[in-house]
Amino acid sequence: MMIDGQPLFDRSRSCLIVIDVQQYFLDKLPLDQRAPLVARMAWLMRVASALQIPIMATAEDIADNGGLVEGIVTALPEGQKVFDKLVFGLCGQADILAAVTETGRDEFVLIGLETDVCICHSALGLQGKGYRVAAISDATGSLPPHHEAGLTRMARAGITITNVKGIYYEWLRDLASLRLVDCLRRPLPPDITL
Repeated sequence: MMIDGQPLFDRSRSCLIVIDVQQYFLDKLPLDQRAPLVARMAWLMRVASALQIPIMATAEDIADNGGLVEGIVTALPEGQKVFDKLVFGLCGQADILAAVTETGRDEFVLIGLETDVCICHSALGLQGKGYRVAAISDATGSLPPHHEAGLTRMARAGITITNVKGIYYEWLRDLASLRLVDCLRRPLPPDITL
């Protein structure tokens, strides 16, 4: 789906949503995938902050599953609220949906866990509310084959599937903007080449 005929995501219209990056969910992934995945998510969060893209964050059932992992907490803007999400798709919870509306944005970029459940349900819910949505393939995760199944379902529904590098350059668009985030280009997170 395109808004105003523009296929690229625009940073002035975007909001980054960080979903449920909690140890409980990370522990389901192979050990060697966990730290690199969190590093890619945290780096994209720092890019969003540098570009003044709003960030929202959720943690599922904090009382039972714990809060967000440290690498994500430290990348959040100071004073950032973390929503205690008690549903799988964030549009099913009134306070989160109200916060989505209050951003004034119409493009939502999703990262976090788990691809086939909370990411997929949230993406489809946001799309159903008329928003344009992207899921970041290398900044979301579920144990295989569930990660691929979630990405496939979203793609078939018209959700944009891209990667960290892709959304980074969509948000930048030009060399002047690149200079705004130049300090974040070294060191890069694992498996990212710009």
